[in-house]
Amino acid sequence: MSKEKSNAANRSGVTGKMNAYPLWSPRFWHGMRAGAYFKLMLHHGCHVHPLRIPMAAILVPVTCGNSVMGALQSLLYRKKIENTELVEPPIFILGHWRSGTTMLHELMIRDERLSFSTTYECFAPDHFLLTGAVTPRLLWFLLPSKRPQDNMPAGFDRPQEDEFALISMGAPTPYMRMAFPNDPAPYQATLDMNGIDDKDLHAFKEAMTLFLKTLTFKKQKRLVLKSPPHTGRIGLLAQMFPGAKFIHLVRDPYALYSSAMRLWHAMDETQGFQLPKFDGLEEYVFSTFTRMYEGFERGRESVDPENICDVRYEELAQNPVSVVESVYNKLQLGDFEVARPAIEAHVATLRDYKPNKHQLDDELMARIRQRWAPYFEKYGY
Repeated sequence: MSKEKSNAANRSGVTGKMNAYPLWSPRFWHGMRAGAYFKLMLHHGCHVHPLRIPMAAILVPVTCGNSVMGALQSLLYRKKIENTELVEPPIFILGHWRSGTTMLHELMIRDERLSFSTTYECFAPDHFLLTGAVTPRLLWFLLPSKRPQDNMPAGFDRPQEDEFALISMGAPTPYMRMAFPNDPAPYQATLDMNGIDDKDLHAFKEAMTLFLKTLTFKKQKRLVLKSPPHTGRIGLLAQMFPGAKFIHLVRDPYALYSSAMRLWHAMDETQGFQLPKFDGLEEYVFSTFTRMYEGFERGRESVDPENICDVRYEELAQNPVSVVESVYNKLQLGDFEVARPAIEAHVATLRDYKPNKHQLDDELMARIRQRWAPYFEKYGY
């Protein structure tokens, strides 16, 4: 970042050096079909910064290839996927960005009775049945070893947010903002599904259902999924997938704010077709949090209390095995003892993990407290 941007970031609580993201690494847009990619470009008037033109140009043949492979997969498997039923209702891990959803996801997938969406499957949702056995092995070197926003490992076989599959499928998602971060943020209604356009709602439901059925067709296991934007959609997801289980993580709002600012700085810099100015980013973090949690609290009322539980990140980080065990017991996810050895083994590998550190001044802390007061009060922070 430039000195001016760095100073602005520090004032917002973003400190430390972000992990480098190689220019040749895949972006979230690499999984799109050509039609969805061209629609994205046209919607933003093709306002691509000159330095990002090579990335935009490379995506033309890549997305055309996705279209061809997607059509082939549809031809071979469409009927079988349509006739696939989910093994059991999905388990959704909810919570604001940086609330510990990745950590919990990584723990729960150690249970071999459960399955999940990998990074490659989210990057190639239209053709991973055809290419998933070969392409990740050939292109493993394209991904950096760690994610740009934090110190977590990256890789094609790692668990990934299913929201990125929605991007690749051209479905409406607030993550489309990262493509053109200096333009008005699109699809904000998908943060809580309140007032969403009927066409966008249909596209979201269709893409979500298709992706989960395709995963189930391949893996034949219960799915455990995590995507922060699902937090405000809990009511819709409970309606779409009757009996679904929800695990909701909460965390100290001051840490959430700092981590979210760092996240969007990293994502906008590495994924955008523009060089981000970060104008209005602070307000975006504030407002998306508020909208997401208004949607969550409203939608939670329609969920059977036996199908949802709250988890505090601070407790999860301190006692991960016992917290996951309590989740299994509360949601009746099966015998925890079957999964315990694998989860304990994974926890042993986390001892060297060092989370990012953040600093906030008194004025900013007061603003966070005022803007997110309902969350502070409801969850005891």
